[in-house]
Amino acid sequence: MQVCLFLIGASGQAALLDVAPLQDIDGLRSLIVHEPITQHVDPRIKPAGDAPSCVLQLYFDDLAALEAAARLDGPIDLALRESLTAGRFTQQVMAVRALAPAPTTEARIQRCTYLVAYEGPAEDFDTWLAHYLRHHAPLMATLPALRELEIYTRIHCVIGLACARANAMQRNKVVFDDASALAAALASPVRELMRRDFHTLPPYQGATPHFAMRSTYSNLAPH
Repeated sequence: MQVCLFLIGASGQAALLDVAPLQDIDGLRSLIVHEPITQHVDPRIKPAGDAPSCVLQLYFDDLAALEAAARLDGPIDLALRESLTAGRFTQQVMAVRALAPAPTTEARIQRCTYLVAYEGPAEDFDTWLAHYLRHHAPLMATLPALRELEIYTRIHCVIGLACARANAMQRNKVVFDDASALAAALASPVRELMRRDFHTLPPYQGATPHFAMRSTYSNLAPH
């Protein structure tokens, strides 16, 4: 199972981290940069006023490779400190469940993503996750024109980044070709089925922010 480092930029920040130094990191398999869009895509949820300035996803094949890359004075730590941006990001390492369909293998593309976080906690996380994977995720997988669905769950690890840690119990993303395709999917009958199932989820607390993002994929050659 792959693991992913989320670097979440503080809301209201104008500058995006220079990602070029990150692309040569040993073990890094994919880098995705998400930036907020202003288009209103969700008929049920108002656009968030506190959207992150950007979200970076750094994918590794295993936790050991991620921990090596994110160690104190390692390549990710240096990239953040050299660009003076560490204080503007929060970090979270999560396990990746890629459910449907498979991610693209093209070298560099742009798509539109709906990022969702369940901050939690759940009353019983095992019960929560089992329900979500058995009932909610299969509905999400039937959204029209869906390109990608991933579900992330938090894991504990040893890394040396100066960023504060986020602690969402779960994150999701659904990916589409563009904002129009995302809007159409969110207005489809599948979304109504998802809303009904949402009300049957096991008890949990915390906010559930939704952010529509423009996503740039960099799929990197092994090195």
